[in-house]
Amino acid sequence: MPQIELSLGWIFSQATGPVQGVLVILIVSSVVCWAVILEKCVLLHKYRRQARWFETLVGSGETWTSPGGELSDALLAQGRRALERRRSSESDADHRDRIERTMRDAVSGVLLRAERRLPYLATIGSVAPFIGLFGTVWGIMHAFIGIAQSNDTSLAVVAPGIAESLFTTAAGLVAAIPASVAYNKIASDFNSLARRLFLAIATLARQAPEGNMESLDDAA
Repeated sequence: MPQIELSLGWIFSQATGPVQGVLVILIVSSVVCWAVILEKCVLLHKYRRQARWFETLVGSGETWTSPGGELSDALLAQGRRALERRRSSESDADHRDRIERTMRDAVSGVLLRAERRLPYLATIGSVAPFIGLFGTVWGIMHAFIGIAQSNDTSLAVVAPGIAESLFTTAAGLVAAIPASVAYNKIASDFNSLARRLFLAIATLARQAPEGNMESLDDAA
């Protein structure tokens, strides 16, 4: 009876072509999953820092200055643009509402770009288990064919094929579980970040003086 190992290398070397293809797909999916997770965690850390800066600025009432971040720069640039294009017939309340909408749109645009490739996690989380299941079904079929050809139903004949097939199910879950958990967490964090910024923008709009928003007008 050949020695059976629960290792990726041994399973891959013993597997049939379709099962090897399934394992390759799952390995690539897992690598993509962790690359996207790392990228989004770095972005979230950077945007949270800029959001804290913006919230502190709104609470302190200090002159607007840009720290050089993508998110905060977009807020300042769009806010100044909306301020400078005030319509002559526009009331102070309407002007503040338009500035608020413009800055909210700027936040949405930045976060929309930041969420690119995030659907990869949702796709991997939903599809990877089925890919693994396909490998399992194929492996079991291959094992039964081997039993029929050898006319031997002993465990020594059945075990390698069953181990090969079940390993693909495990590999599918290993790829899918982190992807599903990370997608839900990262998507929730982006939504929470957007709500924080929207609240800060609304507070800034309510605090704006009538006429010109001087603190914004002095922005660099």
